[in-house]
Amino acid sequence: GVLLGAGDHHQGLPSAPSFAGMFDVEYGRWVEEHSKLIFQLRALLNDNAPDNQVQVLVGGAMAHHEELLNLKAAIARTDIFHLLCGVWASPAERCFLWLGGFRPTEFIKVMLKQVESLSEGQLLGIYNLQRWVQETEESLNHTMGTLQHSLSDTIASPEAAGGNFMGHMSLALNKISSMEAIVRQADGLRQQTLHKLHGMLTVRQTGCCFVAIADYFHRLRAVSTLWAARPRHDEQGPPAP
Repeated sequence: GVLLGAGDHHQGLPSAPSFAGMFDVEYGRWVEEHSKLIFQLRALLNDNAPDNQVQVLVGGAMAHHEELLNLKAAIARTDIFHLLCGVWASPAERCFLWLGGFRPTEFIKVMLKQVESLSEGQLLGIYNLQRWVQETEESLNHTMGTLQHSLSDTIASPEAAGGNFMGHMSLALNKISSMEAIVRQADGLRQQTLHKLHGMLTVRQTGCCFVAIADYFHRLRAVSTLWAARPRHDEQGPPAP
């Protein structure tokens, strides 16, 4: 509650590092709760439960993703670097991180591979959505790249080493604050992608979509665990003579 209500840290609220630690804990809890929700959703789909029962859990999954967006918005206001660096995610997930979260085009790609019985009309709508999402991603990439280049120029300026140091640091801080707006736009794109897909798919297809994307991220986390636990050559001692 403190994290989600973080608007003013001048009244005894925790500093940014404390918020980062709280975010990591809350994100871990979110992953655990989402896994339970997906387990229930998968069971309903496998049992061919009525659509109205599936819809309840599909709505729950949508609401749970909204909760994650709210959580990320809170940490973005207090520590944008923590969110962008992805230290809260597993190493494999970090390889695919895009502006503090999953890339919407990846979501669509995974969904197309896993969800069956898509009609021609649905496929056309999804491909059009995919094209629009990709163009928006490229636009946000360009905006963030331009901002990072401008930030680097501001910090590297010879004038920053002189008497105008604080002035340049103030400019740099303003540019860093602009990163929050870009991440909010990226989260907005993620949210729009989910909602638009929900509108194109049937209840059962949407349920399968949520299961597929949850499985995808679960496998990324599993790969991270297996990679960290793998035998290393330097731990096996010198080779036998």
